Amino acid sequence: MSRALPSAERIVIAMGEHDAYPEQVTLAIRGDDTTAYRRAAAHLNQSGVDLLCVQHEFGIYGGPAGSYLMPLLREVRMPVVTTLHSVLRGPDIAQRKVMEELVKLSTRLVVMAEKGAEILRDVYEVDSRKIDVIPHGIPDFAWSESDSTKQELGLAARKVLLTFGLLGPGKGIEYAIRSLPEIAARHPDILYVVLGATHPNLLAHEGERYRESLQQLADDLGVSAQLRFENRFVEMEELKRFIAAADIYLTPYPNEAQITSGTLAYAFGAGKAVISTPYWHAQELLARGGGLLVPARDSSAIAAAATGLLDAPEKMDSLRRTAFQQGREMVWTRVGDLYARSFSRAVAESAGQVQRSGVSFPLRSKLPRLKLDHLERLTDGTGIFQHAIFDVPNYREGYCTDDNARAFLLALMLETEGRFPALPRMASTYLAFLAASFNEAKGRFRNFMSHGREWLEEAGSEDSHGRALWALGTGAASARRDGWRLLCLKLFQGGLRAVEDFTSPRAWAFTLLGLHEYLKAYPGDLQAHRVRLLLVDRLLECWDHSATGDWRWFEISLAYDNARLPQALIASGSCLPESRALEVGIESLKWLLRVQTAGMGHFRPIGSNGFYTRGGERADFDQQPLEAQATVSACLAAWRTEGDPRWLREAERAFDWFLGRNDVGLPLHDSETGGCCDGLEPDRVNANQGAESSLAFALSLTELREAIVANTQTVKQIA
Repeated sequence: MSRALPSAERIVIAMGEHDAYPEQVTLAIRGDDTTAYRRAAAHLNQSGVDLLCVQHEFGIYGGPAGSYLMPLLREVRMPVVTTLHSVLRGPDIAQRKVMEELVKLSTRLVVMAEKGAEILRDVYEVDSRKIDVIPHGIPDFAWSESDSTKQELGLAARKVLLTFGLLGPGKGIEYAIRSLPEIAARHPDILYVVLGATHPNLLAHEGERYRESLQQLADDLGVSAQLRFENRFVEMEELKRFIAAADIYLTPYPNEAQITSGTLAYAFGAGKAVISTPYWHAQELLARGGGLLVPARDSSAIAAAATGLLDAPEKMDSLRRTAFQQGREMVWTRVGDLYARSFSRAVAESAGQVQRSGVSFPLRSKLPRLKLDHLERLTDGTGIFQHAIFDVPNYREGYCTDDNARAFLLALMLETEGRFPALPRMASTYLAFLAASFNEAKGRFRNFMSHGREWLEEAGSEDSHGRALWALGTGAASARRDGWRLLCLKLFQGGLRAVEDFTSPRAWAFTLLGLHEYLKAYPGDLQAHRVRLLLVDRLLECWDHSATGDWRWFEISLAYDNARLPQALIASGSCLPESRALEVGIESLKWLLRVQTAGMGHFRPIGSNGFYTRGGERADFDQQPLEAQATVSACLAAWRTEGDPRWLREAERAFDWFLGRNDVGLPLHDSETGGCCDGLEPDRVNANQGAESSLAFALSLTELREAIVANTQTVKQIA
């Protein structure tokens, strides 16, 4: 590329440790560091790069099938040209997913053989106009005879068969070794040189077991003198000498499905007589007479081809000259020119786009239909189970107050809808669980119950207590059934006193949200007013203590259920005109939205795998549905208070995270069950559909649907 585009500036990013590379490498990515890929994307965007060229091979990048690369490709704001070193006709699930994303995120795709283009069209349905076929590049080898180089390498007076590249079982070296007795019987001066270190992945798991088995095979066949291992990586100049010294280059790969072989391209372009099994690249490269094809796994055929060439030097010379002449089409200078054309097309096709579209996010023309099938399955006569294995209830983990409180809130929101006949029974069960969880002697709600209906503690967490009060305060104010409303009132008043001693800001926020609903129905409860003022003041004290110029938050870290803190202040502040609660709530929510917005504009919640401490690195995964739900609710609280349609759009953006507008481009909502997956990982969704996640989706959908209906009615009234 330096020759093809001499005026272009080049940034090279490599995999591994930076100190392993020369100065041309400006950035290195450790394969298993999920955040490093995003840092690289930010680096490219900030550097004003016009085009990104990716060399893709399964196994280079981290994650299943190299899926950790995908976040980088989603976030870069420039056209991407991807060279596919492997194009699999029969990929596994992970490989197919990565391949489909590569196709989607790449402006152009480069393959090194026509077979690769054929598979892209047939298997992955890629438009032919998006594909460029550019051969595997080779150095501009000079024509040479082998004798002088053999002397340098200590191979004088030997006829040399050569195979080079990283060593592993897929190379078929054992079939070549089994051919040696027959070749040596006619040409005792034959030497088979296997050049290259063992593949590092194989070395890490098995050591040199494969190489040792090959040596043992040679010993058993009596051809140890005809076999020489060069167990090392060689630089280009030394590799050229080994290629020059070879009489015959051999690729005995046992499997047909290899679309590219750089080692074959090098030997062919250097003008070596090639004997190869008929894998895809070899079939295509040797089709015009530059070498011999032999059946895979057939040692006798290898021996016959090799002895045939060694017996007929003029035939070998003809093959060599044909290969050398055809190889001129593959030298790096020509390949560079072909890449320059591909790059120009990619830039032209992307002209006028301010930012790459990245993942093809689904456009939400309407909200999904609410289904309670999965929540109904999770609910038995005791309450709602905490967890699920995929979409099957997990009895082993039992129940918790947190989830039954959330489920009761959902039931209250849907109480007037007659299309869920099981809902009244389910709601009664959730409320009964909350009643049973209250430990009157301690004035506290327990949280965890086993499947055997045994409480696992005398008092649950402060947060679970706050969530119970939130649900009960809402029920005391809005439940249509007298019995439900009176029970909620009793439990709410009984549990409110304990909150004054709590230290958890989230427990304060949950309680404030319950108080907000409760005081609408019972404005004369002076005790409730007093507790609300107390908790609002405590949150404001947290703000004053922690908020700085660039960190507009209540704590030194962002953890879980973050948006509930501003939501509580917005709701409370709307009823406290003398307080600055509303102002702080709006300001902190705006800051949180900025922090939780990805470069491409979609919602990116703080990951629970480490959270985000001021001055440190934020965790991007495991992203939780709870965060999306909290953000939807907080934005809708701001919209109801200020009336600014911007807040409604922000709520919709957070909700779209459930539907696939997220870092991975995958929906978490299961439209078949109505459930929701438990989290978003760098390369997949957590397929378990627990109560917390499924309720987060259902609550978000229900609340957003009500807001959109209300907004539509308001617009009509104004019109």
